[in-house]
Formats: sequence, structure tokens, C-alpha cells
Amino acid sequence: MHDLAPMTALGASEPRTDTIGPIRITEAPDWALASVAARLGQEATCQTALRKLLGTPAPGVAAQASGPVLSAFWIGPHIWMFEAPYATHPDLAQQVKAACADTASVTDQTGAWVRFELTGRDLPRLMERLCNLDMGAMQAGHARRSVIEHLGCYVIRHEDSITLYGPRSSAQTLHHALITAARSVF
Repeated sequence: MHDLAPMTALGASEPRTDTIGPIRITEAPDWALASVAARLGQEATCQTALRKLLGTPAPGVAAQASGPVLSAFWIGPHIWMFEAPYATHPDLAQQVKAACADTASVTDQTGAWVRFELTGRDLPRLMERLCNLDMGAMQAGHARRSVIEHLGCYVIRHEDSITLYGPRSSAQTLHHALITAARSVF
């Protein structure tokens, strides 16, 4: 019998946190993700199902929406990424699929992405070294896709933090870019 132990995307048994000046970069592996794509001709019915599941309308273009339990962000026309704490939603994709029935195609994305939480002051200054998003103009509740270190990433702006999703297979590269940019600023 194999003795397997779970590892974070950065290859450790515990999530990594780095503090550089006023910036804190925290690996956040405990999130379940599911992508939802409304099927052709079912867009309105799918959005009704998602509103019921989320507790608020599905987010519009470049937006993020949080309901009482789940949150979601827009990733394309009639396509969203749903997120929830893994501890309470290990079967998030199945829950979303059950809610949407045949109105959407749902794919479990939990193992495909690495999530970093960025906190501290001067986050826009950090992000301007990483991507072409104008973080000073990006308001809380906005979510955008951008390229960081040649990787397609999702950037979600909150009141006092930024959530960053990147490909799990490139977690080390993305982490290195974050650390290098933080050191260049502070």
C-alpha cells in the first residue's frame, strides 16, 4: 500500500507564506473551484439556476460576486468560475452541476490552479511590475484575466487584498515572480 501525503502546489505539506516589507504572499490551497459554461440556448435558464445557487446574480463582465456561501467570478461570455472553501465544499463541481442540470457544462477545476492571497499596502505598486492591469483603477469586486510571467492568471481585487489564480503546474514560477516583484518594490 502506498503512503501518500497531500502536498501544496509549492511542494510542501503546509501552505507557504512570505512577508516582504509590507506585502504578505500566502499560498491558499484550501479552495474548491468549478468552471461553469452555459450551454447554447440555455444562458437565461443557467443564470437563473446560478442566481439561486449563489444567492445573488452571477457576476457580469470582469466582476466577482459573493453570496452567503459561494463566490464566483466572470471568465468569459456566459462562463464563470465558482469558488468555496474546500473543507465545506469538497464536491463543489457536483453541487453546481446538480443546480444547473443540463443548462451548463461544469468542470471541477480544484486541482488545476494555485491560489495566492496578496495583502499589505501598495499592492497596486507590486502588481504594476507583474501585469498590465491598472490595479489603481481596478475596484473591489472586479476580476480580470491577465498574463503574469507568461502565464494566464486570474486577478480578483478585494477591498484590502488581491486573490491571484495561476496554473498549478507553474506554481513555482508564479511564486518566484511574486517574490521577485515584491523585493524590487520593497
